[in-house]
Amino acid sequence: MVSERVQSQVFGEVATDYDDVRPGYPVEIADRILAYAGRRPAAIAEVGAGTGKGTEVLRTLDAPITCVEPDAAMAGVLRRRFHDDEFVAIEVSRFEDWPPPADGVDLLASAQAWHWVSHQTRTRLAAEALAPGGVIALFAHDFGFDEDTATAMQNVYLKHAPEIAHGVPANLHPDVFHPDELRTSPLFSDFEQQEVIRVVPFPTPRYLRLLSTFSNHRMLPEQRRSQLHEAIAKLIDGRGGVLHQQLTTGLILARRAA
Repeated sequence: MVSERVQSQVFGEVATDYDDVRPGYPVEIADRILAYAGRRPAAIAEVGAGTGKGTEVLRTLDAPITCVEPDAAMAGVLRRRFHDDEFVAIEVSRFEDWPPPADGVDLLASAQAWHWVSHQTRTRLAAEALAPGGVIALFAHDFGFDEDTATAMQNVYLKHAPEIAHGVPANLHPDVFHPDELRTSPLFSDFEQQEVIRVVPFPTPRYLRLLSTFSNHRMLPEQRRSQLHEAIAKLIDGRGGVLHQQLTTGLILARRAA
C-alpha cells in the first residue's frame, strides 16, 4: 500500500541527494539538439528543471534559459547552482501555470520531467510556448541492466514490492517519454528519437541512495522500502559490490508545425 503523498511532489524531500547521485547528461545531447534545430536558440524554456541536471547541458547552448520548476526545495538547489549566471532565470511554477513569452521560445526542453506534466494538455502547451518553427527536446535516462542482473533484480522487486516492478529485461523505471503524443500530433512535425548509451558503475551504498530519489520508491511505506533496499544491497554485494548500470539517455525531438 502506497502513502497518500502526491508522487510528483516527493523529490524535494531528498533534493540534495537527488542533485548528488542522479547521473548528469552527456553534452552530446546539446550537440544533437543544435544539429537538429539548425541554429542556436535565442531563448530556452526548461520544464521541470529540478536541481539543474539538464540545465547544465542546455547552458552550453549559450542562450537565456527560463527554468520552470514546481518544487521549491528543488528550485533552491537549482538557484544555488546558477546564482551568479545571468543567463539562467528560475520560475517556481508548474508548467501548466507558467505564462510563456508572447512571441514564444525557440527551444522547449525537459529532462526526466515531461511525464509529470498533465498528459491532457502538455502537447498543446508545448506548441503554444514555442515560436513558429521552434523545437521541443525531451531527454531522460533509462536505467537498465544486463539481462542476468535484470532478472535477479526483478525477482527482488516481485518479492518485496511487486507494484513497482516493471519487467525483464527492460528497465525498472516507467517510461517518461510517451513519444506517440508528439509523433502523431498535428501540432508537431519532423519527429526524431535518438539515444546515447553509457555504463555507469554504482557501488552498493550509492545505488541505494539513487533508488531513494525515485518517486516510486519514495511512495513505499518506509518499512517496506527498507526491506526492498536491504534485499537489493544483498544482491549487489553478492555480485562484487558494484552495480554496472546501463544508462540509456533517450532524446526526442520535434518541431512546431507551421
